[in-house]
Amino acid sequence: MSDLVTYAYAVARNTAGLEETSAALVGVAEAPVHLVADAHDDELVLVVSPVPAPDFQEDALKRHLEDLEWLEAIARAHHGVIEALATRTTVLPLRLATVYLDDNRARDVLEGGRAAFVERLARLAEHVEWGVKIYVDPSMAPAPPDNAPAAGVTPGRAYLRNRREQQSVRDSIYSAAQQAAERVEAAGHRHAAGRARHRIQQGALAGASGENVLNDAYLIPRDHSEEFRAEAAHAADGLPGVRVDVTGPWAPYSFAMPDVGSPDAAEDASP
Repeated sequence: MSDLVTYAYAVARNTAGLEETSAALVGVAEAPVHLVADAHDDELVLVVSPVPAPDFQEDALKRHLEDLEWLEAIARAHHGVIEALATRTTVLPLRLATVYLDDNRARDVLEGGRAAFVERLARLAEHVEWGVKIYVDPSMAPAPPDNAPAAGVTPGRAYLRNRREQQSVRDSIYSAAQQAAERVEAAGHRHAAGRARHRIQQGALAGASGENVLNDAYLIPRDHSEEFRAEAAHAADGLPGVRVDVTGPWAPYSFAMPDVGSPDAAEDASP
């Protein structure tokens, strides 16, 4: 078995200058990036680079995926290549750590999926992805009224009254978050060609203060991009306790075909 395997970043349209652009990139494991073309249609390519085989064998890869430093380095390199190429052509991003035995095996996968790849690339042409997250944060909401016990009110009744008022504040914040979500959805109806719902992020994954209550991605035509971004960014206007974070534009990660090549990737990563 070779000491190297082929790491695949994306399927792409082979537009003018793409080979030169890819050749200037450094990918995973600081390896040079190159293109593997479909033998029957050189307008369809896989973006790949050689990586050390031992790091991507099944057992080693399982260990590496628990190493946050290693995983972050791989993810940065992976997304860096995709984002650089997305400025030049339409790309279908592949799953992190998709590998094949060699370039010939990668070419077989490209040719075997040609019809599906061509259809999806046509759909995604001149589109970008925007991410929209909505957070609720009670600390940003108006404070409840003064809860000093009234004359003749027992401590127990005062406590229950305070709890009801706090719950009322929380309920109002979640209601406001729903209103913000409806505004974002309306912007999506006006501008988006597609929408993907992602799992709500919690803990360190949330990456921001407050509770994440919506995590969506929208596929937006480039010429509608700024309008959608502006409308989504203002979806929480006038809604205390609610924040909307809009990120992008990105390559259309959420709208590429799911698990492209993954059965072979698992097979090819093994000795």
